[in-house]
Amino acid sequence: MNLTDRIIVVTGAASGIGRAMAHRFVAEGAKLVVCADRDGEGVKAVAAEIGGVAFQVDVSREADIQSMIETVEADHGPIDIFCSNAGIGVGGGAEASNPDWQRIWDINVMAHVWAARHLVPLMAARGEGYLVNTASAAGLLSQIGSAPYAVTKHAAVGLAEWLAITHGDQGIRVSVLCPQAVRTAMTANNPDGVASIDGMMEPDVVADSVVRAIEAEQFLILPHPEVLDYMRRKTEDYGRWIGGMRKLNRRFQG
Repeated sequence: MNLTDRIIVVTGAASGIGRAMAHRFVAEGAKLVVCADRDGEGVKAVAAEIGGVAFQVDVSREADIQSMIETVEADHGPIDIFCSNAGIGVGGGAEASNPDWQRIWDINVMAHVWAARHLVPLMAARGEGYLVNTASAAGLLSQIGSAPYAVTKHAAVGLAEWLAITHGDQGIRVSVLCPQAVRTAMTANNPDGVASIDGMMEPDVVADSVVRAIEAEQFLILPHPEVLDYMRRKTEDYGRWIGGMRKLNRRFQG
């Protein structure tokens, strides 16, 4: 899909990957970029930088997502591309609290569900639309030190797959973004080389990958190309891969 003259929504747009995508979409000729984030002041600042529109949205609330979609469609026109990008991290394993599990589930998974619930019928009726869901390489591999993150990102990838399979014949395109470590607020306390064995990537580089993928209508977006090799190793010998991940876990846990 060409980005020129498109109306594009980006959640989590106040910083990091979302902010980088918003800037890049404008540079690619988007008609309007709608910036959404829980950080109201931050998202207003980004919208002002690019001449876009700002919405203060808590993506853990379906009503917020629904209201934004309805307002954009009514006031500005059909949403061509929706980038469900907001996400959070929670550490720990099964012992993480129920509120932590629920919050990360709502933001990392249900926000994608709710966006699709309210946009897919509109896009299907128009015969065209694009959903870009930000997951993580953790959704294809795993995440050392965080069961909630690994589980929710796996679910996000699974949802994107299902949407692509089920609605592709209706003209709806789907991409899922699966980077490793990116220099954002989420990784601010992680030194380079610890958050990712392949190093920290800048948000602008990730945004470049997203633009290329949308133009090519490519499902899987891997800004870190090494992830594809790791996926192949995983599927070739699952047991051996788990053994390697246990070794990595021992290394990072000290």
